[in-house]
Amino acid sequence: MDDLEIKIAITYKIPQSNLTLNGLLRGLEHDRDEIMRAMLGRILDALEEKAKGDYPPGRYVLNGHQSTARNLMTSFGRVRHRLAQVLDRTTGAVVFPLAERLKIEPYRQYQRETLEAPVGQAIHLSYRLAVKETRRLRGHGPSTSTLWRRLQEVAESQGGWPLLKQRPFTFLMVDGTKVRLQDRGASLESAEMRWAWASEGVGKPFELVGYWIGKDWKTIRRDLSRRLNYGRLRMLFSDGGPGIKDNLRSARMECQRCLWHGQHDFRFLLYADEVKGPAQREFLELLNRNPLFHLRQAELETLKPEDEPLVRKLARTIRSGFRELLAALPESRYPKTRTYLLNFSQQALAFFDYWLDHQRWIPLTTNVAESGFSRVVNRIKRVGRRWSEAGLLNWLTMAMGKIFHPALWTSLWRQYLHLHHSLHLASLISKYRWIDAIT
Repeated sequence: MDDLEIKIAITYKIPQSNLTLNGLLRGLEHDRDEIMRAMLGRILDALEEKAKGDYPPGRYVLNGHQSTARNLMTSFGRVRHRLAQVLDRTTGAVVFPLAERLKIEPYRQYQRETLEAPVGQAIHLSYRLAVKETRRLRGHGPSTSTLWRRLQEVAESQGGWPLLKQRPFTFLMVDGTKVRLQDRGASLESAEMRWAWASEGVGKPFELVGYWIGKDWKTIRRDLSRRLNYGRLRMLFSDGGPGIKDNLRSARMECQRCLWHGQHDFRFLLYADEVKGPAQREFLELLNRNPLFHLRQAELETLKPEDEPLVRKLARTIRSGFRELLAALPESRYPKTRTYLLNFSQQALAFFDYWLDHQRWIPLTTNVAESGFSRVVNRIKRVGRRWSEAGLLNWLTMAMGKIFHPALWTSLWRQYLHLHHSLHLASLISKYRWIDAIT
């Protein structure tokens, strides 16, 4: 590793009065980019001088510089540099030694290292606002179209989901929502965006293991079976949406319906059966009377193995409450509500059976997945509103790392920037002297 010494002389005009610390810091911040651009210019000159020596004079001859300077947009602004040229006498080809040594990408002004800030902003803001905020903070930034194209490029460089068959996952949680898609500016019908989380057991975190746009649950099952050790899964958590149980449940899995969705969706089923407004009150009161919908995870965690009789009694009371409500919903009058409630009651109490077998409480809701994904859904539905399928998948790839796996976000950028080696500051000496100062 070679040592390179750079000498920079900086002269500041210091006000004799009314200078505050904030004024001092803001002034340094304003000049930081100019100082960095000057340093980069000298480093490029030095590296180019050495790079030209890599070409033997017998075959290569110096051929001046580019007629037009290259614009290199960096994280500290625009740097212009006229690349030195070397002519290959054998082939007649013109070579740019510095571009070869530093792997400078042709035909691109914005260098990869400038993009982390605007791409990070685009996870939370629209592309247009991300560009605007980046320019406000840094004084420069890419165009909206450049940001969009480069985000697609970064995401596509990451490849697909990894194989996770070595992970001993035992719980699978799935959910989904509708998104509005577009193709070449034309609105398409809404599509389902679905995602899956997996956990290695009680007390272990749920980890995102996949997301899909416009894929049915049968296709999702095939994908998960290919990447996960599906035979180890023992519990499927969901809101009971159409096709989930039939396609994702294996012979060795139990189903646990989300209690929040069960209570929340009940009124919509009544509405579908033409039961509206005050006419719903009787049925909602019967539902709310069931202790199932008043259970709290923290309170259940306090129960001990010797409390098993209490747990069994609670389960009997909950089942009795469902029978009472089903009796009030004859199939001839309330077919949709009765079918929904019957299915829900058969899949909502798996957590009791699990506790009786293991004395551990599994989650009662899918809030683990929904709370984590709420920031993503808000960006998709309230900010972006309409997406192409490929654009949404690429944005999700970036968002997952930024929001849920910060360590992966850092690794992602290190991989994208090809950071095999970087500069290391060996020493820094700073001195000052007053020039014709009035004392």
